[in-house]
Amino acid sequence: MGPLEGIKVVEIAGIGPGPFCAMLLADLGADVLRVERASRVPAEMPSGPHFDLLNRGRRSIGVDLKSPDGAETVLRLLERADALVEGFRPGVMERLGLGPDVCLARNPRLVYGRMTGWGQDGPLASAAGHDINYISLAGALAHIGRAGEKPTPPLNLVGDFGGGGIYLALGILAALLERQRSDRGQVVDAAMVDGAASLMTFIWALWAGGMHGPERGRNMLDSGAHFYETYETRDGGHVSIGSIEPQFYAELVERLGLDPAELPHQNDAAHWPKLKERFTALFRTRTRDEWCELLEGTDVCFAPVLSMAEAPEHPHAKARGSFVEVAGQVQPGPAPRLSRTPPTIQRPPAHPGQHTDEALRDWGFDDVELRRLREARAIA
Repeated sequence: MGPLEGIKVVEIAGIGPGPFCAMLLADLGADVLRVERASRVPAEMPSGPHFDLLNRGRRSIGVDLKSPDGAETVLRLLERADALVEGFRPGVMERLGLGPDVCLARNPRLVYGRMTGWGQDGPLASAAGHDINYISLAGALAHIGRAGEKPTPPLNLVGDFGGGGIYLALGILAALLERQRSDRGQVVDAAMVDGAASLMTFIWALWAGGMHGPERGRNMLDSGAHFYETYETRDGGHVSIGSIEPQFYAELVERLGLDPAELPHQNDAAHWPKLKERFTALFRTRTRDEWCELLEGTDVCFAPVLSMAEAPEHPHAKARGSFVEVAGQVQPGPAPRLSRTPPTIQRPPAHPGQHTDEALRDWGFDDVELRRLREARAIA
């Protein structure tokens, strides 16, 4: 088991960053119990795993949170839990009778993890939103894209997962560590808008140092520089170059067969557009595999641009075990690695309510209570 073996977490089912946080905790060895709405539990449980890989590694129960008996069931679970993960809009858990005050009264050592887009307070706290909105307000999206083009959403990686789920997991782990000193739980308010802003700290530093300007696609790291860019190859593939440091750039120039004496200084931005045109034409003279043969594994800082279908098949990914197959589903493996207590995928994704009786028994409910709760329609 992983480093979080023995830690018990209750996850109130949501979408995106909350489940991602719970997945990370489960991969690291925590016993995470996912509480789904009873209405989502199928009348007949399908065979095989659910498709949603974010739900891997944990058991699922079906509970009617709007039922007093259902809310009480969750409170009973929280008496035994170390942490809670929830991703509703502010006030929803309070209206269900499961707000922090109530839960911490039942278990003062509980770490109460809250995942929202805008945070628990502020003028936008109650508004709907998605990743694209949070990274827009955080000052991130405006700087992602090419010169002369509108901002390009970087999938939903920056807000939902980078600025959301990972920061919530970090906050929960920090609170669990602090609890060892204080013996008290606390509330973790993780907001995607805050996390996305935090992820931009390095770009703020470049801005302060005059090394990143306001125009999108004109800077070193945003596709402005010819040495930090993707290029199309002769066969329609793409490769990536990140030759920032002078010694890496010098090796790139040498391997491309260019004469450094005929080139302007690497960091003279006025020449970047022309150099990019030259590099574009040059990279189209060979296939992606041919460029890999010439540049991969060198200090040029090079990699082929691989699709999701291709990435698991790359020799480096195979050597590292970066992707794994569980119950027939190929997926990214647990990260990060730990030497003594490695993380692992405990089980494939569960269908909603798949483990209701089994898990509740393990968490202290007897058969009489399960029968009563089911008759009251408090559990699925």
